[in-house]
Amino acid sequence: MIQEGRCYVVAEIGINHNGDIGAAKQLIKAAKDAGCDAVKFQKRTIEVVYTPEELAKPRENPFGETNGDLKRGLEFGKAEYDQIDRLCKELEIEWFASPWDEASVDFLVQYDIPYLKIASASATDKALLHHCAATGKPLLISTGMCDLDLIRQIVAAVKDAGGTIACLYHCTSTYPANAEELNLLGIKTLEQEFPDIPIGYSGHEVGLPTTIMAAALGAKSIERHITLSRAMWGSDQAASIELPGLQRLVRDIRAWEVARGDGRIVIYDSERPIADKLRRKHTL
Repeated sequence: MIQEGRCYVVAEIGINHNGDIGAAKQLIKAAKDAGCDAVKFQKRTIEVVYTPEELAKPRENPFGETNGDLKRGLEFGKAEYDQIDRLCKELEIEWFASPWDEASVDFLVQYDIPYLKIASASATDKALLHHCAATGKPLLISTGMCDLDLIRQIVAAVKDAGGTIACLYHCTSTYPANAEELNLLGIKTLEQEFPDIPIGYSGHEVGLPTTIMAAALGAKSIERHITLSRAMWGSDQAASIELPGLQRLVRDIRAWEVARGDGRIVIYDSERPIADKLRRKHTL
């Protein structure tokens, strides 16, 4: 769970498993080994989220010739989520998912998950926000494709429905995102605007340094897409980080947590013998 003083690191598996539960399990284990706090998936009711026309569009993919073949092939059902839930309990790593429709919310809350995650694409869906709030689960909300006024409306909609926002994620929804559009100081803007809500960062950029900078700017939670290989088939792979990068990311965030201190300027006991040795005079 998100707590003060420690960045909550979420490995977004999403649909990067490419419909393969074995790949999903590999990614869960890798996230645990790297020191992540949670893994995240995405859940959709295909016929609700997409129109028949959209599903019928031609699109060559590993599952068939249409967009519908792809969407159905990528979607996990109860058998797969039972395995995910069991493995995460065994490994003691939290998991949750982004529901894209009300039926997916109802599906997910069958499990003892700590949060529901609202994707940027769903953040303006008032009915979905209210349905999520009604579950009593704390919400994590990404704010890509939103300006500050729209974010205010999203927060108000959740609060009006009696919901709790456990973290509001600054986010830029391009895949991959350009550095000049990350606007990391948006983290500080959201902190000032919503002082009672923890602010996080959901990154889609290439590389690790700007994500680490987000943690240093005060992000209480970091979310990045992960993949077994960026060369794999799939729309999210290029904006994801591979497993060695995930290990470095968590390592460097934890190093920052150790190094940041509390801001009080003191003389450390370890410095005193150095001062005795190097200072010619101490006449102040």
